[in-house]
Amino acid sequence: MMTKAKRILVAGGGGFIGGHLAKSLIDAGHDVVVADIKPQSQWYQLHDTAENYSLNLEDKIACFKVAEGCDLVYNLACNMGGMGFIAHNRALCMESVLINTHLLMAAKEHGVGRFFYASSACVYPDYRQEDADVVALREQDAYPAMPEDGYGWEKLFSERMCKVYEEDFGLSTRVFRFHNVYGPNGTWDGGREKAPAAVCRKVIEAIDRGDHEIEIWGDGEQSRSFMYIDDCLTGLGKLMASDYNDPLNLGRSELVTINQLVSIVEEIAGVELKRKYKLDAPQGVRGRNSDNTRINDVLGWEPGIDLKTGMAKTYEWINEQYQRRKAGELVVQ
Repeated sequence: MMTKAKRILVAGGGGFIGGHLAKSLIDAGHDVVVADIKPQSQWYQLHDTAENYSLNLEDKIACFKVAEGCDLVYNLACNMGGMGFIAHNRALCMESVLINTHLLMAAKEHGVGRFFYASSACVYPDYRQEDADVVALREQDAYPAMPEDGYGWEKLFSERMCKVYEEDFGLSTRVFRFHNVYGPNGTWDGGREKAPAAVCRKVIEAIDRGDHEIEIWGDGEQSRSFMYIDDCLTGLGKLMASDYNDPLNLGRSELVTINQLVSIVEEIAGVELKRKYKLDAPQGVRGRNSDNTRINDVLGWEPGIDLKTGMAKTYEWINEQYQRRKAGELVVQ
């Protein structure tokens, strides 16, 4: 990812994307600091060769501590989860603005060379996502603003914080708007999991129960794009090595409905399930997809791992975790 070893902070490194990112940076020979609010026993990946801290990055002192001496900061720390969590925890999600604010302050104070902020496709206005046959979202479509309530507003505000810190203080910032990242070593149970992991788990549970029935939130015709974790890491490396400093989409342009996602997992598992639709469950926007014109223009690349390939790897990992939990070898975090 970098040609010269650097000291790098991965905030939120006990989570899904952060854990994968920390590993890739360590493998590349960097000196990595990992900070996360969870106890280290609950981190999805714990790397012994990193400098690991369990602390609350909403606290200014904590941010100044872990950012000291760092050349780069990756901020992936926030309160977030799937649609169910976001819909019922709007205030909690918005409190994450403290994390990015205090990390930016620390980066400015400590002379950090480059700062990355993980934004989300949830910044895009609801009024552009009311049809399942959606027009893919371009970066400029974020304004006039009407993002996802709570979580989306925090993300959009934090994007602006990065921009004004760059304009006012010269801090070099980079922003990706992630579109539904999935893969192994992520949340798959407990209420914070996103659709790909939730569908994998539900299929596995249906097979285990023997009733071959799956509950789907909504009518299943809401559409999304999903990006495998390896593409996410590749994109991060390319963006941080580039000179591009405006928010940029990072997502697959392969649009599927939730019903199609279920069918993909059914094919992977070799089953066909009866579908029970929960129409009063949180569904989010009706349709969302990533327009990749700009990422192709500025990075000469876009995510390329197809959904079936990524979901097969994800299903295999979640099934292994499920069977380990059933055997009493694993406690879900």
